[in-house]
Formats: sequence, C-alpha cells, structure tokens
Amino acid sequence: MSADADYAPSTFDWVREQVERYESSGGTDGTTLRDTGYPVVVMTMRGGRSGKIRKVPVMRVEHGGDYVAIGSQGGAPADPHWVYNLRADPRITLQDSQQKTEMTARELDGDERAEWWERAVAAFPNYALYQQRTDRLIPVFLLSPAAH
Repeated sequence: MSADADYAPSTFDWVREQVERYESSGGTDGTTLRDTGYPVVVMTMRGGRSGKIRKVPVMRVEHGGDYVAIGSQGGAPADPHWVYNLRADPRITLQDSQQKTEMTARELDGDERAEWWERAVAAFPNYALYQQRTDRLIPVFLLSPAAH
C-alpha cells in the first residue's frame, strides 16, 4: 500500500481508535477487540470507489499462514464497506501484532467457505449469532500471502 497521505480513517469511532492504538504501538497495543480479549488483525486496503487507503480491524482467524476475514458487521442487513473494497481490489496489507504481510483476498464459497466458517466460529463464537440475525450470507474472504 502507498503512503498514509492517502489514508481516510473510518467514520466509526471505535474502528478509527482501534486502528490508531494498533498502529501507534507498532502492534503491541490494541490487539484485541475492544475489551473482549479476542485478538484482531488490521487489514489495509484501497477503497473501491474513493481510491483512498482504508484500515479495518477484523477478528484474528489464522490457519497454516492463511487468514480469513468475515464480513459480519454484527449481523447487520448489509455487508461492511470493506467487503466491497476487497471485491474491487483484493490486494491488502495485513498486520498481525508486529508482523505486516502483503496478502491477496479471495471470496470463498462451497465447502471451502464452510471449512473456514467453522474455524472463524471456533475463534469468535458470535459469528454464528450474527449469521442468525441476518438474511444475507455473510461473506468469507481467504487472505493468503501474495506471490512475489
């Protein structure tokens, strides 16, 4: 991702504050979702319409060096904005604590989605509740290290 001059912080206070804590500490503070104790990672991506740099914390769900991002938005009727950004440009930077990795996102379906969904629910059980709250199928994105 390019310089932070293109960065447009989230309009959601908690998202903006979480990202600020995470990044200003170099990945040693703000690494859990608010005060839940559940670990988060920060995705940095390009806005699909604006072209601005966007940053969002998501639950940390990792397996074998790959991660998954769940577009739950707490079971809201619509996908979070970052889902549209990943669909427009799947190249992201993922920060997991102090480690930053260039990744590529791919939306999952079928058996592969089901397998990663199970891992996500095991890491953060509220995902199952969020799916019950909404009629939409919550998007699941596999985040894999980018090939160089």
